[in-house]
Amino acid sequence: MNTTTALFYVFSGVLLFAAFRVITARSAVHAALFLVLAFFSAACVWMLLRAEFLAIALVLVYVGAVMVLFLFVVMMLDINIDAFREGFWQHFPVAALVGVIIALEMAAVLLPGFRLIDAPVADAAALKMGNTKLLGIEVYTKYLYPLQIAAVLLLVAIIAAIALTLRKRKDSKYVNATQQLKATKSERMRIVQMKATLAPPPDIAPRGGKR
Repeated sequence: MNTTTALFYVFSGVLLFAAFRVITARSAVHAALFLVLAFFSAACVWMLLRAEFLAIALVLVYVGAVMVLFLFVVMMLDINIDAFREGFWQHFPVAALVGVIIALEMAAVLLPGFRLIDAPVADAAALKMGNTKLLGIEVYTKYLYPLQIAAVLLLVAIIAAIALTLRKRKDSKYVNATQQLKATKSERMRIVQMKATLAPPPDIAPRGGKR
């Protein structure tokens, strides 16, 4: 066993442990931190496979942006995790069945890709270009239509998220700037005369004098 194989087993073990702790941690903050560790371990595995671009993109995009934002949101909202755990064991059999089906489908799709006999051998010209350029050529030529479909789906998701946040809620208070600009002088301030609810205090005579 060489050094690369040993590092692969180490990072793979850390990745599996972190992924298991993501779904078993009782605190949402701890689960987010374990997910960051899982992303780092996956990036190290990508580095061992000489896919430097994918490793750097995984660290910058997911760890540097998505997970930091998610961690801040979780810490600011202070979500009650105990309320989400109610009825967990009641729905566990259905969730386990769905998880097993997804795992079998992923295994059926991914296992043929691990056959090293059918793996293509890169020529000298491809090795000189580097994996980043080769990845760009594959994405924007062979997989151009799936890339466009993914971009459209992400755009629809962004528009849907914005539309959900712009819903009018009855309990939310907001200021309409248009109505403020159209307001006249009489509408801005109104003088109201009200009767006194308490009687005025009696006059107090000065000290040493008569009232």
